[in-house]
Amino acid sequence: MDGDFLIDDGSIPPSVIKQAEMIRLHGNECYKRNRLGAAIEAYTEAIALNPYVASSWTNRAQCFRRRKDWHRVEENCRKAIKLDPSSFKGHYLLGIALVERDEYVDAIKHLEKALYLVSAFNPEDRTIQMARTLIVKAKYTLWEQEATAKSCQLLDLREACRTSLEEQFLNKLVPGLNDEKQILEETEMYKRRVDFLSKVFDEAEASNNQQEVPDYLCCKISLEIFNDPVITPCGITYEKALLLDHLRKVGPFEPTTRKPLQTDQLVPNLAIKEAVLDFLAKNRWAYKSMEIPNIILD
Repeated sequence: MDGDFLIDDGSIPPSVIKQAEMIRLHGNECYKRNRLGAAIEAYTEAIALNPYVASSWTNRAQCFRRRKDWHRVEENCRKAIKLDPSSFKGHYLLGIALVERDEYVDAIKHLEKALYLVSAFNPEDRTIQMARTLIVKAKYTLWEQEATAKSCQLLDLREACRTSLEEQFLNKLVPGLNDEKQILEETEMYKRRVDFLSKVFDEAEASNNQQEVPDYLCCKISLEIFNDPVITPCGITYEKALLLDHLRKVGPFEPTTRKPLQTDQLVPNLAIKEAVLDFLAKNRWAYKSMEIPNIILD
């Protein structure tokens, strides 16, 4: 579980602080034995004795997460983050809770903060991939919601514009006052405007649709868009997690050329990473192609 972060205001006797810590550690043991109720009781007691330890709040939040009590997860994590703004678990669990509650904008903020914190201190931590998975899910779902809303708005606007053009056209055709030439001219003008209107809205709708991801932005193993690209001495770029998995399970050689390859020979491909970020910023639908199979988080 998390380490301590104590704001010592001098109001709690050292003996009480020690007692609270012992109870918190007992809560950890209960959690390991899957005794969630007992763990929650222990963390609650520890918090009552000493509310200034962020890990007591995040450990209790983890118990509530196992119970899918997202409101209490959020409540405990926000307490922990106030005590320790650099609490990885606080930001991470809060991000999970907000994703579950469909609050994607705030979820992305906290998950990216968690990803930054864990990457800085422990770049091999398994939760890095989990955090990235949740960020991808949140960003794609957010785009999907916005795209659906935009499509509805475009449809309503298209119909309103078409109706307006039709009314203008009919208002100009006054029986008995228009000759045949004028009627023909107004009809042709009306058709041109309707055609132009359809073209404008068709282009706007097309920009809202999913397209193809360029091959150079995709891993040769998964054929999905890069998340963490690394380049080998042969000049071939792969998704880091997939290439490491290949090296562990298949053998120490490159998948494409079959030449010998060791993990210490991999170098981050920053140029491709930058290109991916730029592409995603302009085409957020592409987050779907970055989705990773569900991971068991507990």
